[in-house]
Amino acid sequence: MQVSVVVTTYNKLDYLRKVLDCLALQVRLPDEVIVADDGSGPETGDYVRLMAEDCSFRLLHVWHEDRGFRAARIRNKAVKASTGDYVIFLDGDCLVNRHFISDHMRLAEKGAFVQGKRVLIAEARSADIAPGDVDSLPSMLRMALSGGVSNMHHLIRLPFFPSSRKVSHRGIKTCNMGVFSEDIYAVNGFNERFVGWGREDSEFAARLFSLGLVRKENPFMAACYHLWHKENAREGLEQNDAMLQEVISSGEVRCLDGIEKLSGG
Repeated sequence: MQVSVVVTTYNKLDYLRKVLDCLALQVRLPDEVIVADDGSGPETGDYVRLMAEDCSFRLLHVWHEDRGFRAARIRNKAVKASTGDYVIFLDGDCLVNRHFISDHMRLAEKGAFVQGKRVLIAEARSADIAPGDVDSLPSMLRMALSGGVSNMHHLIRLPFFPSSRKVSHRGIKTCNMGVFSEDIYAVNGFNERFVGWGREDSEFAARLFSLGLVRKENPFMAACYHLWHKENAREGLEQNDAMLQEVISSGEVRCLDGIEKLSGG
């Protein structure tokens, strides 16, 4: 199975470098990584293109101009550029240990999408943490005991621990999510009417549920380590909440303004 990783970023090149370094250290390398750039300055694209010249996997940079938070649109653009059978969505401020891709592959299952877990790294530790640090359980536990990590139970990797399957919108996060490409296209990708931070990931999951998929997760596999940053502005959250509730109530599967633009009738 060919695996594509879509890494969403916006003007956080220092964090993105660490994320790409983590992906280069994987036990099971991704077949390709697409950096989905939501309007960063030129230094991000320059760095990705330079790294692509000597990279062990296909590395692409897709970009659109900065018109505010448009994660839905740039993720769609990245998915259209991808060639994998399975897509892992990862944020450009989320480090991963070297088993991240192999864990997602172990969890991947037809009829389900994988919701990965998240460990939060405190502000004081986010600047100096290195990609290799997340592969050292003693180092991470010491960091947790000093108050530098939340959700510390996700630090432990237990690859044979049973996974759960459910239909729940709570805790949906595309900072760490795995979906078969055919299922992404079946729901027409992300809804590009979501502009501004919030709920575009939950609405995407709601349509996957309406398609008949369940949410699969495991507390001890495929965790990401979310570096601290200031919260995004949330001016459009009320409108996004309303669009999410409408989709949940209607049971809509395919959005109109997605990967392929559909007629509104």
